Amino acid sequence: MDELLAEHGVPAVDADHLHRLVADWQLLADLSFADLILFVPSAADRFVAVAQMRPTTGPTAYQDDVVGLHASATDRPQLALAFLERRICREGDPVWLSGVPVREEAIPVLRGDTVVGVVARDTNLAAARTPSRLEIAYLRSATELAQMLSEGRWPYPGEAADDGSGPRAGDGLVRLDADGTVAYASPNALSAYRRLGHLGDLVGLRLDEVTRTIAPRGATSLDEPVAVVATGRSARTGEVEARDAVVQLRSIPLRPGGAHIGAVILVRDVTELRRRERQLIGKDATIREIHHRVKNNLQTVAALLRLQARRMAVPEARAALEESVRRVSSIAVVHETLSGVLDETVRFDDIADRIGVMVADVAAQDNVRLRRDGSFGMLPAEVATPMAMVVAELLQNAVEHGFSGRDGGGVVEVVATRQEGGGLRVVVRDDGRGLPAGFSLESSQGLGLQIVRTLVETELGGRLSVAARQTGGTEATVDVGRVDGPVGRG
Repeated sequence: MDELLAEHGVPAVDADHLHRLVADWQLLADLSFADLILFVPSAADRFVAVAQMRPTTGPTAYQDDVVGLHASATDRPQLALAFLERRICREGDPVWLSGVPVREEAIPVLRGDTVVGVVARDTNLAAARTPSRLEIAYLRSATELAQMLSEGRWPYPGEAADDGSGPRAGDGLVRLDADGTVAYASPNALSAYRRLGHLGDLVGLRLDEVTRTIAPRGATSLDEPVAVVATGRSARTGEVEARDAVVQLRSIPLRPGGAHIGAVILVRDVTELRRRERQLIGKDATIREIHHRVKNNLQTVAALLRLQARRMAVPEARAALEESVRRVSSIAVVHETLSGVLDETVRFDDIADRIGVMVADVAAQDNVRLRRDGSFGMLPAEVATPMAMVVAELLQNAVEHGFSGRDGGGVVEVVATRQEGGGLRVVVRDDGRGLPAGFSLESSQGLGLQIVRTLVETELGGRLSVAARQTGGTEATVDVGRVDGPVGRG
């Protein structure tokens, strides 16, 4: 739609108005039992279709999409009449489209005093029959909404566009008179109010008064926005909860000609939806608490290992315990980060920076500077944990084997690059003494490299390579095929 509007020179302010219409015109299609097609002028006496909506309440007139197709004033004379005369055009006999009789109408779309487009309302007449009370209420409301659209009174200026999560006509509909009295209530709307505790019909009652009397019977009192919604005077959405049921209300005031004649209240029982949302919130809180406790336990283990290392008289044993402290602490950093987020993804740049500080503190190499370039981005938990250990081991190897016992300073750099297709490349390079003669990754007996290789290949489904730099030093590269989805294992 954006491309078509830009191609045909529709100004941004008009395009915004058309977007708000398209965001909410499912309601008009459902109430009309008709397909809606939005046209904008493309040339003299020619129009182009930029959006299309099919009804969920009746059969469609179009099996194929028509967006992008052009229509002339000869093909659809109602379009030109509605655009020029600023009125709803219903003239003409039904036409046959692919063997289906279709009634064509055209509704001008006004923004202020400017006609910015035309909505074609095409009704499939193949299933025409005597309308029921529900259908009569739908069609009457659709007629008034169409008139408001042709007058620039709908969609309502300044109202937030429907994001698709609100109630629909098929969920439940209540038609109010000008004073807020219920003139019609669909069966689904009656069922929703019965779940709230109202027994009996709604017709002839004030909906706001009925809604007010329901709330005190439950545990949750009625909030003011829902009271306003139930009057039908304001275009708003709210929820009322009673008797373990939650019902969402959306008010669409009807003001054709500028006079308030009533409202359409859409009613949706969202009890099950809200119950599932609360369960998810509870599960999220539980998961965060688990991460917090795991972090605490890992920190306790690290503290015990550190205490034991201080009591070791054998240097090799002390060094092994200190390495274990670093490995446990790198995992704890991930769980600490996960305990503070709402989902199972973390901003790994912060974790990498903290691991760098931790490695530098443990190594006690004042002459070595660690820095990061690039960004890891957001990583899921199942990737973040092994990646934290990989980065910690590679940094430790670079500091320990590249600069230990070497005069002069040096730099260890972590370079992270997101690849096309969701992959990640991590390079840890240093300007230290380089690899020993005859080094082979496959035959290396170092525990750190064995851990890294195992994690990269089995946990991350990636590849590890280690090579000497031409300028001196060592470069370790980790390539992971995909980090924004399921990670391969083994």
